Amino acid sequence: MIVTVTPNPSVDLALLVDRLVRGEVLRTSGHQRDAGGKGINVSRALHANGHPTTAVVPVGGSEGELLLRLLEASGVQAVTVPILGSVRSNITIAEPDGTVTKLNEPGPELHPDELQALVNRSIAAAAGAAWLVVSGSLPPGAPTSLLTELIQGGRAAGARTAIDTSGAPLNAALTAAPDLIKPNAEELAESTGRTLTSIGDVIDAAHELLDWGAGAVLASLGPDGALYVDRSFEAHAELVVTHPRSTVGAGDATLAGFLTASDRPLEALRAAVAFGAAAVQLPGSQLPGPTDLQPDAVVLDEQPERTRRLAGAPRPAVSRQ
Repeated sequence: MIVTVTPNPSVDLALLVDRLVRGEVLRTSGHQRDAGGKGINVSRALHANGHPTTAVVPVGGSEGELLLRLLEASGVQAVTVPILGSVRSNITIAEPDGTVTKLNEPGPELHPDELQALVNRSIAAAAGAAWLVVSGSLPPGAPTSLLTELIQGGRAAGARTAIDTSGAPLNAALTAAPDLIKPNAEELAESTGRTLTSIGDVIDAAHELLDWGAGAVLASLGPDGALYVDRSFEAHAELVVTHPRSTVGAGDATLAGFLTASDRPLEALRAAVAFGAAAVQLPGSQLPGPTDLQPDAVVLDEQPERTRRLAGAPRPAVSRQ
């Protein structure tokens, strides 16, 4: 069992347009509405591929009711934390060439009692689970100590812990020594203050986060695949995607794939890249199922080429769900 926690979930509406033009009236060529938020996406990808999972989510307002209906329709088991505020709505605009524009609401502010209930229910759900995964942004005003409480509580419940967030929350989480963190290149650069232009730069930045407390780092690198680094092992993997459609949820799919084989890091990295590459080839916020995966097409390298340059320079701005 893999338990995910999404502190700031959303109802996600993905709209497909031929071309986004500011100031014009546009007609969509398709749409899709899903339960969203990074932890929920991890659970959706796991469930779609037959892996048991439970999603812990704060729920309030009419959007919260819709979120639960969407989760139920997707087959994902949920543990809910009632809140007074309303779950946020996010909009994704996707174009045929793979360009994605996202409009994310900040989400509701949770009362201290609601935050404590989220911690308590997450820890209770983690009892007997293989992993407790905390993923995405924190609700407005929530202290970064929320992550350290979840990591410590998950560990006490017998679960390994994985964190996918950014900025100050990620740095705070490192003090509690999570078993795994999953930054992308931009988040890795932001946390370490490094400029990342090559695979070697990413490896060095990952080792810095190991020194700060992470047990292992799974860095998603977009078109450059993914890199896994722990204290005794490092490897790179990639799968060339010639026709990307949407990057929404690709990082979450990457983490889900890794968790399906986490006791075997090399095979876990293969699964991570297979899941992530499959997600990029699907429309909107759709996540891959078994028939979408091509694990045999993943190229693994246990001696990563340090001088290889990354396809794109990291951007300073980071947006999290």
